[in-house]
Amino acid sequence: MKPNALTSGLLCVTLLWTLAACSSQATQAQKGTGAGVLIGAAAGAGLGQAIGRNTQGTLIGAAIGAAVGGLAGHQIGAYMDRQEAELRNAMAQSDAVSLARSQDVLTATFKGDLMFDFDSATIKPGGYMELDRVAGVLNKYPQTTIRVEGHTDTQGSEVYNQQLSERRAEAVQNALIQRNVNPARIQAVGYGESMPISSSHELNRRVNIVIVPIQQG
Repeated sequence: MKPNALTSGLLCVTLLWTLAACSSQATQAQKGTGAGVLIGAAAGAGLGQAIGRNTQGTLIGAAIGAAVGGLAGHQIGAYMDRQEAELRNAMAQSDAVSLARSQDVLTATFKGDLMFDFDSATIKPGGYMELDRVAGVLNKYPQTTIRVEGHTDTQGSEVYNQQLSERRAEAVQNALIQRNVNPARIQAVGYGESMPISSSHELNRRVNIVIVPIQQG
């Protein structure tokens, strides 16, 4: 049986939507849509084949699945777009905190010297000021999980640095909780000296706050 005009139209829209989202000029929200389209289309195609047991059923299922999946992808991308914009605005006055994005995951990196004195896991006053701003944004976007990562340089023993990184991550975690961020959202992890980003001791001493959207299953 040949697909009817409605099926063909749905597939054309799906194809154009996916191609636009995959272009190099696409926004993060559009790329999220594209990912949702592909996932939804695959799931919908399987369901359509199982129900209709023919090509038309498969095509209709793919088109409907793409529409549903695309909506979920767009919601995640747009949600993280808004959060990213607010975080960048909150951090605009600081040169001690930077923000990076990979797909829909945001990473705020705090310079270790801003947050802690050498060989200390006690947050400095300037560090609390930065966390005040970040926590304010995190509280506005509860549909994310937060991983606090502690990193050290290579001065001292590996075992000691691992323990220090864990204490620093836990200190930041506790500071966020004190600022009303839901503790169920936060995980603290120490990486010690195992993940350097530079030959500079100063740059390797850092704390990352990694923000990941919660995706509906």
